[in-house]
This record gives sequence, C-alpha cells and structure tokens, in this order.
Amino acid sequence: MSLILLVDDDPQMLRLLSDVIELDGHEALMAEDGEVAMGYFEHQAPDLVITDILMPNKEGLEFIAEVRELHPQIKIIAYSGGGSSDPESYLEFASGMGADRVFSKPMPLANLRQEIKQLLEETAS
Repeated sequence: MSLILLVDDDPQMLRLLSDVIELDGHEALMAEDGEVAMGYFEHQAPDLVITDILMPNKEGLEFIAEVRELHPQIKIIAYSGGGSSDPESYLEFASGMGADRVFSKPMPLANLRQEIKQLLEETAS
C-alpha cells in the first residue's frame, strides 16, 4: 500500500480521486491547496503526489517546484482544466517544472490508475 497525496481545491474532485486511490488499495491524504499539502511533508512524505494546477493560496506549479526541490524522488502527476486559458500551456509548464505525468480534465480514470501503478512501480525499483 502506498501513500498518495491529493491536492485540489474542489472537494468533489478530491473525493473522486480518493475513491479511485482507495479502490486500488492505497491510502489517500487530501489537501485543498499546495500550502496545506506541504504541511503533510513535515510528518510523512507521500509516495506519490497528484495535484491540480489552478488553486488558491499556493497553486500547483509553485507546489510542484517546491516538492521537486525538497523531495526530488517523489513522483508527481499534475492535471488542469485550464480555467479561462488553454490547459495545455499549464500542463507544459508543469512538465517543465518536474511533473512526471500530466492530464487534462476530465481525466480518463483508467489511464490515471495505470499511470499511478507505473509510477509507484518505478519508485519501488
């Protein structure tokens, strides 16, 4: 079982992702923004992070950069609906800042589950 940190300001998205994570036998931690999420690292670093990009307080790109700097070994999946802009540009930035995988909303859950499995296997080896 792996510990996966979910970061999104949308409570419904957090619940959906949490259900998917738990369905695959993992433990989910939930945070409503990058600032809250960074607090979890003081107690226990997760095995994987799944984060939205557009959030209040500490948004996803800043959060990804901070995780990469402090915990370079942790795998990161980033996603975005793009807000009023093109989601692809945000996802490009996220990849450039260190996200291992990126998705546009709505995410195909089967693909997400497969990427989670693959990234966790890479972490374990």
